[in-house]
Amino acid sequence: MSTPILEVSGLKTYYRTRLKEEVHAVDGVDFALEEGKTLGIAGESGCGKSTLALSLMGFYAPPLHYHSGSITIGGTDIMKLSREELRTRILGRSIAYIPQAAMNALNPTQKIIRFIEDVMMEHRPELSRKQVKALAAERLESLNLPVKVLHAFPNELSGGMKQRTVIAISTILNPAVLIADEPTSALDVTSQKSVIKLLKDLLAKKFIRSLVFITHELPLLYHVTDEIMVMYAGQIVERGTAEQMIFDPVHPYTNKLMGSIIVPEAGMKGHKLAAIPGAPPNLKQPITGCRFAERCEYAREACREASIASRLDEGRRYRCLFDAGTLREWYASDKD
Repeated sequence: MSTPILEVSGLKTYYRTRLKEEVHAVDGVDFALEEGKTLGIAGESGCGKSTLALSLMGFYAPPLHYHSGSITIGGTDIMKLSREELRTRILGRSIAYIPQAAMNALNPTQKIIRFIEDVMMEHRPELSRKQVKALAAERLESLNLPVKVLHAFPNELSGGMKQRTVIAISTILNPAVLIADEPTSALDVTSQKSVIKLLKDLLAKKFIRSLVFITHELPLLYHVTDEIMVMYAGQIVERGTAEQMIFDPVHPYTNKLMGSIIVPEAGMKGHKLAAIPGAPPNLKQPITGCRFAERCEYAREACREASIASRLDEGRRYRCLFDAGTLREWYASDKD
């Protein structure tokens, strides 16, 4: 196995309220991403996936606080760097970020070329404005965006074009890892397909070396990523290949999540929708045992008594007391 391009170990990131309470938004996350791979992160709203994205970028500002753990990118633990070192050495070069609602992230008073010039002045000051413009035009053309976009204001672009332009700006320095947080939300189906194609083109043309794609639309990841991780209440509860996670989920939460959404894939015609009962736990309170236990129909007393460690079974990793075979038997009996 090759050395991971991104490695996260024991990461804990908390929100601190005005009442000095701590919300354990990311609570002991471990994963690794190899070069050339795409990883999807899915889960309900509030599960911690966007907070994880901010953490990976080192974007710690009140009320978000780093508690413990390591984030290693290209052999460098970014949690040991100063803010200035992080900004100049890592951000944009080693890792880049497309935020939620990215189409609204552009200053409406500036033309697109100015955003690219700002990035290049910070990281490539040796380039002239003429060279920057030529590089920007070449990048847009290679990503099937018209060069005239450079001289447009954000309000002159459609929602889908703004999203693709933000992606082009974010990756102008060819970062090793791109984190895309809900890049297709609020877009129509045609624009979604266009953004997904653009992300795939970035990988194929080696403008980025790996991709982390965050969304609450689990089936969407089947067409984008090699592997999928599912988050629940601040923890990773299951990770497997995209095909495994869509067609053969093991963890009870992943199984329920797949049962609550429409899956427009072959072989899922008889798929019946069912809501997940209950609500996620209060992350301000200490949690003993499985975090999904109160919503899980298969939970036993042992599930509530002690912390549940991640286990490797049949080639995938998940956080549950029961083996994959037993869980599948229970799922099958529920369908009868």
